[in-house]
Amino acid sequence: MFPKEVYIKRRNELKRRLGKGMVFLPGNHESPMNYAANQYPFRQDSTFLYYFGIDEPDRAGIIDIDNNNDIIYGNEADLEDIIWMGNLKSLEEISKQAGIGEVKPHHALETDINKAVAEGREIHFLPAYRADIKDELSWLFGKNTKEINSFASVGLIRAVVAQRSVKDAYEIAEMENTMTTVTAPFYHETMRQCVAGKFEYEMAGLMEGMALKNNCSMAYPVICSVNGQILHNHYHGNKMNDGDLLLIDAGAESPLHYATDITRTIPVSGKFTNRQKNIYQLVLKALNESINMIKPGVKYRQVHLNAARIITEGLKDLGLMKGNTDDALANGAHAMFFPHGLGHMIGLDVHDMENLGENYVGYDDSTIRSDQFGIQYLRLAKELKEGYTLTVEPGIYFIPALIEKWKSDHHLSEFYNFEKIYEYIDFGGVRIEDNVLVTAEGRKVLGTPVAKTTDDIENIMKR
Repeated sequence: MFPKEVYIKRRNELKRRLGKGMVFLPGNHESPMNYAANQYPFRQDSTFLYYFGIDEPDRAGIIDIDNNNDIIYGNEADLEDIIWMGNLKSLEEISKQAGIGEVKPHHALETDINKAVAEGREIHFLPAYRADIKDELSWLFGKNTKEINSFASVGLIRAVVAQRSVKDAYEIAEMENTMTTVTAPFYHETMRQCVAGKFEYEMAGLMEGMALKNNCSMAYPVICSVNGQILHNHYHGNKMNDGDLLLIDAGAESPLHYATDITRTIPVSGKFTNRQKNIYQLVLKALNESINMIKPGVKYRQVHLNAARIITEGLKDLGLMKGNTDDALANGAHAMFFPHGLGHMIGLDVHDMENLGENYVGYDDSTIRSDQFGIQYLRLAKELKEGYTLTVEPGIYFIPALIEKWKSDHHLSEFYNFEKIYEYIDFGGVRIEDNVLVTAEGRKVLGTPVAKTTDDIENIMKR
């Protein structure tokens, strides 16, 4: 946990922003894999962690704005718990570490909620993303489970997003330390051990093992595939061959659950071919110029569109696209090769706070989501502010099904040289991603740099 003053300050700021009522934040419960005693690794709710820091199941918290009081609900360990889990810190002791002096048994939660409802007080809660928490909210507030999220507090959502978006020095240090001590080293070791004849799962397992060895977990399921054109590809069963590009999208999560999220694309042979290098250098140019654009006051949508412009012009130079660049961008022609957004917020969640509603996190009243294919997947579009941490991840992909569909439909065909495109039909994909902090002066790439120039990658992979 961070020092208790951090959590006290966060809760007081939330009280200031909301002004009245009470905030109910349920923590997560254990989740069984296939029977009750065999559970998935526990992961606490990120907003509960942000305001309370207590990383244990079956806890709940109330931030009582009207009475300026904070309460943790939960049950102390009994003898059976101690037999199976060993001696545990008392809930009162842990709560004091979060700056909370009042602890109540879990059954008191229903009584306190009912009392507040009877008094007509405003009770704020967030939309639930887990079925068990939806059931709990439905039971406490007497609402239908399928409809309970419609009663979530928009005011609380906006207040939480505003707070959690701006990272403090403790959070930044946590992310940078994880990047430097775990994520960067497992990328460089994977580059050294990547050779033809091995399987993707060996590389994925190497990264996961190094994370665990450093008291970390993975922030999300590893993407590690020679089929990089499949954007979220979690299959790791392919043998790697000379001539393949291996796209790896992975990041360690710190013991306090702050995420890192890096992507690199490397040649299995240890050397990029000229064709691979041409596409790679174009993506790297889009990455570097996008990072250089980042500063307070810049809308991230503009950074995304500039990356799309760089990719379009580069593909025109390679003979794959043609026509007027402005017209191509206006019609979304680049999205056949770059069909996703440039990046997203990152912090306690790898896609930070998206359980609260992507439009609340990445958009605002002056930044409306596009419905155009490609840019509609942009998760972060609004104006950047000092303290934001975000990903920058341009890519170029050759997706056979998408190419065939747009060709057969004559969709935007005036912008494509399909004869040339078919020469790349088995290319796969290239994505390069860094994590960036918005500073007062501009930007800072977080942590020790992970090799990303073709020369640096090839030097690490020298046989």
